[in-house]
Amino acid sequence: MKFSEEDIEQIEKKGLTVKDVESQLAIFKSGIPFTNIAEVATKDHGIIVLNQKIIDESVSAFETRKNNLSLVKFVPASGAASRMFKFLFKFIKKYNPEKESINSYINKEKLKDLSLFSVGLEKFPFYNIVIDHLNNKGIDFNELPTSRKLWHFVQAMLDKQQLNFGNYPKGLLPFHEYKNNYISTAFEEHLYEAALYASNNKNAQLHFTISERFKDKFNEEFKRIEEHVEQKTGISFEIDFSYQHESTDTIAVTLKDQPFREKDGSLLFRPSGHGALLKNLNELDADIVFIKNIDNVVVKKYKEEVAKYKKVLAGILLQLQTKVFDNLNYLENNDLSEEKLIEIAEFLTRELSVKISYEFEKYSDKYKIEYLKEKLNRPIRVCGMVKNEGEPGGGPFWVKDQNWNLSLQIVESAQINLKDKSQKEIFKKATHFNPVDVVCGIKNYKGEKFDLENYVDQKAAFITMKTKVGKDLKALELPGLWNGSMAHWNTIFVEVPIITFNPVKTVNDLLKPPHQIKT
Repeated sequence: MKFSEEDIEQIEKKGLTVKDVESQLAIFKSGIPFTNIAEVATKDHGIIVLNQKIIDESVSAFETRKNNLSLVKFVPASGAASRMFKFLFKFIKKYNPEKESINSYINKEKLKDLSLFSVGLEKFPFYNIVIDHLNNKGIDFNELPTSRKLWHFVQAMLDKQQLNFGNYPKGLLPFHEYKNNYISTAFEEHLYEAALYASNNKNAQLHFTISERFKDKFNEEFKRIEEHVEQKTGISFEIDFSYQHESTDTIAVTLKDQPFREKDGSLLFRPSGHGALLKNLNELDADIVFIKNIDNVVVKKYKEEVAKYKKVLAGILLQLQTKVFDNLNYLENNDLSEEKLIEIAEFLTRELSVKISYEFEKYSDKYKIEYLKEKLNRPIRVCGMVKNEGEPGGGPFWVKDQNWNLSLQIVESAQINLKDKSQKEIFKKATHFNPVDVVCGIKNYKGEKFDLENYVDQKAAFITMKTKVGKDLKALELPGLWNGSMAHWNTIFVEVPIITFNPVKTVNDLLKPPHQIKT
């Protein structure tokens, strides 16, 4: 592919090289191989099942050590709220209150989501905000005809000249309503949550990845709530923000795999999905990193329960990490017996779910030591898994690579060839779902940070179909942050209760009990 001088200047301005872009173009042409799932990860076969003893020991392990560790809560928060209101944008566009009643429209179009929104209207945390806004415009909501009430309400919410909720970052929308009409955002709820498990020595550090254009709004929100939250929790907060690096953008192509160009002839680059945030994660310096999505929060009533299971995951990580570090020190500093090498290999299999090569016994002692070191000396992630209740997204599987090695991975449905009957059958048997509830150990046994870029499965990228000004195009997403970007970490899956998973994917999710209880 020959690029013009203008193309090269544009590429380099983004922090990319021509070689980077050529590699991306090659992926479009060659395609991305499907992930080969070998088995479902299930209870006691890849997923740890908790009992009271494990819970107590894990919480104790974390509480005992946390004050001597650096802790960070990492929250991907760059998503706009537009998807939350998708059915409402459609409603505003199609519904004409002059021609039909709202009930006939809902029934005719079979709009269950709009019906639920309408019935639950007064329970939304932003209800009074919208009503006050309408009153300030001289519109008395209570006096409106029934056919116009919902239309005016949604129009006020979404219109760019009014409240403009659809163009807000999800983290700054009204999420929960407490006594005395106190409204909290998801951003604020993450601070309360961090105080319970991601804090030590009366300090909590949180890192949010956001869209740069909203930095001022996030800073304003933190200034608004900081004193209030610190008084309530007794914790002081250090808040950092970062943005998706432009160098992680990927080139878009036409359906014929040629670079897609804008009207002015420039190349089109697109953000490459949450896998791009690996660079942001890699810049953190902490002993333990808690990862949780911005929209997965609960009202205060449930926070202690949620926090308990974060401590459990962190405690499991610390206990395993101690054993891993001890074994690595053995391998480095001792003349090991055959029995000790076998013992370490069995630890890998039993406690880290690492499948040892069937040729291991044939290796020389020197190569056995190198092999075990390589398997042990990796970042560790402990991932909470909830029972599958039909949510879309990734799940835990045993995956077979091109060398027939098995490993535990979080796999999205888009990575699996569902036209292959055997793969589809395995996928359908999935018992658990990935709620993005991850606790990470990103330092090695010498206390040095891992370079997380070295543990990515580059073949676990995605090619997706998009449109731009009415034209179809293909886009490339980097391996997902908790999918291919962590493919070569040591992975532990732990079953956690469903209360730990309360995402707000559509606005109606705010009507569910974990977002509704006023306390």
